[in-house]
Amino acid sequence: MSSKPSLILTRLDVQRLEEMLDNLDENTPGVLALQAELDRAEQVVAHTEVPAGVVTMNSRVHCREEASGKDYHLTLVYPKDAGGDGKVSILAPIGSALLGLSVGEQIDWPAPGGKTLKLTLLAVEYQPEAAGDFDL
Repeated sequence: MSSKPSLILTRLDVQRLEEMLDNLDENTPGVLALQAELDRAEQVVAHTEVPAGVVTMNSRVHCREEASGKDYHLTLVYPKDAGGDGKVSILAPIGSALLGLSVGEQIDWPAPGGKTLKLTLLAVEYQPEAAGDFDL
């Protein structure tokens, strides 16, 4: 499977993220990677049309690192909400890589020390759109 799966994003997420990017310096870590992910989205859908198994902002996901078998439970958040309890900033390499992924897809995660780990998205445990939480 490709390390760059197709992405499905919601219009609301794209709008909020582009607004956030407009207010950040392009030298801020993660800005260019996030912009690249937004640019390569194949589908941008209404928040009412996004499939439940797709990672959107504020989604909680379950993924597994293939080499070690280690499981991660992460919540994809805006930078101001990151830190603690598995909350990962959209500007972190893993954050921008998770956005728009569908269950079963794999991504390459640039890990500290120059290693690349392969992560498989096993489940979207919580997705605001599927739960009807549109104002997060």
